[in-house]
Amino acid sequence: MRLKSLSSAVCVAAVTAALTLTSCSGAGGGTAGGTDENTLRVLMVNNPQMNVLQELTPQFEEETGIEVTYTALPENDLRDKVNQEFAAQANTYDVASVSAFEVPIFSSNGWMEPLDGYLADDPDFNQDDVFPAFTQALTGSDGKLYAEPYYGESSFLMYRKDVFEAKGLTMPEHPTWQQVAELAAQVDGAEPGMAGICLRGQSGWGQNLATLNTVVNTFGGTWYDEDWNAQLTAPEFEAATQFYVDLVRKYGEDGAAQSGVQECINTARQGKAAMFYDATSIAGLMEADDSPVKGRMGYVAAPVDKTAASGWLWTWAWGIEKASTNKDAAWKFISWASSAQFEKDAAAKSGWANAPTGKRSSTYQEQGYLDTAGPYYQQEKAALDAADPTNPGLQKRPYSGIQFVGIREFPDLGTSVSQLISQAIAGQMTVPEALEQAQKLAQDVGDAQKK
Repeated sequence: MRLKSLSSAVCVAAVTAALTLTSCSGAGGGTAGGTDENTLRVLMVNNPQMNVLQELTPQFEEETGIEVTYTALPENDLRDKVNQEFAAQANTYDVASVSAFEVPIFSSNGWMEPLDGYLADDPDFNQDDVFPAFTQALTGSDGKLYAEPYYGESSFLMYRKDVFEAKGLTMPEHPTWQQVAELAAQVDGAEPGMAGICLRGQSGWGQNLATLNTVVNTFGGTWYDEDWNAQLTAPEFEAATQFYVDLVRKYGEDGAAQSGVQECINTARQGKAAMFYDATSIAGLMEADDSPVKGRMGYVAAPVDKTAASGWLWTWAWGIEKASTNKDAAWKFISWASSAQFEKDAAAKSGWANAPTGKRSSTYQEQGYLDTAGPYYQQEKAALDAADPTNPGLQKRPYSGIQFVGIREFPDLGTSVSQLISQAIAGQMTVPEALEQAQKLAQDVGDAQKK
């Protein structure tokens, strides 16, 4: 296995720290440009879940005779690189980390290789074991499957059981957002410096908009109607945004406008938040051996208003570039890295807490995982089962996605809108003022879609 960086050791450390910004060559040398059928070039996100992948890659190389070269980048850099690579069909990489955001866009442009033929010849992969929501999210408009999940997540509400017990409060298994607001008022300041709830307020389409959009959906809002008319000033969208901003301003963490997912994780682990609404994958950090709140957290479904469920859906998945000349080797890698057996091997190597889970039903039959994820696995699985990326709200919409709008323009549009939301959270403008500006930005994009 070759990991492209200043040296293999330096690159592994960089991936672990999620700071790798460039690619280079390992001790064996080599470049990403080769097309040898025994060399596979993989462009991947450098999230911590990828560490065990690299540790187990020598096993794959020995079994298949395929040498794997990795290029690992932080999420934002990865998205830019993947978009450039697939749009140009540069054939610099064979396999890349893609998400449910990229797949519908890339596949509709003919930039990805469909996987259906490989699945037909590889029944041991067992596609039926993958959560239907991920299969659906990674399927193109032509009905073909284009990627396989490496790990997945939904969202739910985490809360401090001990704080609620001390206050004589009960958390519903399926809370409404109104109940959450009422509970936040009662637990705010329950301990010195403790916020009632932690919510992402930092700008970014994957930051405050990820959580806010689930609130918008369950309040009955949408970014666009079926005709691509922007709906950001519609009563439902405004009510959801006003609720979110009011909640985090009244009972949220200090510096909420600059607080993203990592800041909220730190706040919750340090015992400074009585509730925390975010990704199901975060629960493992709450229950880790080094977590100060281990054993003190409870987990319930994502809060709702008008819908039956509101959890989001996310995965980092593996897709094959259409221009790749090593497609057969690429599928061998994907079928290995996304398999149920890989999860077991990863757990044997680094423990179930570090295995790339959250994508297969069979994981929830593994006793080792159930022992590790005992406090939250039932709520996690229920959230993944309930997520619907094509119909997350009350009305039809011309795009897919729960916590994002599945169009190529959304990263720029979402980032601009998220900055306005952060300003509202910081008290620099009102919610109506923010949404009035956001509506204009969204309508420009909607008008382009109409054409």
